[in-house]
Amino acid sequence: MTPDIKSIITKNLVGMKMTMSLADYKVGELWKSFMPRRKEIKNAWADELISMSVYDASHFIDFTPTREFEKWAAIEVEDFENVPRGMDRFVLPDGLYAVFHYKGLSTDNSVYQYIFGTWLPASGFVLDNRPHFEVLGAKYKNNDPESEEEIWIPIRHK
Repeated sequence: MTPDIKSIITKNLVGMKMTMSLADYKVGELWKSFMPRRKEIKNAWADELISMSVYDASHFIDFTPTREFEKWAAIEVEDFENVPRGMDRFVLPDGLYAVFHYKGLSTDNSVYQYIFGTWLPASGFVLDNRPHFEVLGAKYKNNDPESEEEIWIPIRHK
């Protein structure tokens, strides 16, 4: 699995967030609260959903499954006018990403084992301290082996 290396410009996101860990992974709860309200966001750029994780700088250096991070269910927007009540805004900074096109179950963690254990150490890049995210487009089907998504990993040159 070879990623595309892409540079993005700053993006404005609106959505909902929760603090969680891998040991107490509440992503289903987050999406169940967001999805019924997503149409309240009137200035979306596209229908694609963004599942974003925001980690502190030492998250992967001193990793444990109980280490907390912020998880987002969001949509990219034109601007921050009219953010629905109970939703938050986030400015995703520009930068370089390794983009992996993934097909399979979202719960299959072997893709992340490959990215962080095999691809990244051999790539000429290192992990950058910016949010990680998945783009869930038209081919995304929750809990379906035919589901497709893009996994965006923040990187920088060694």
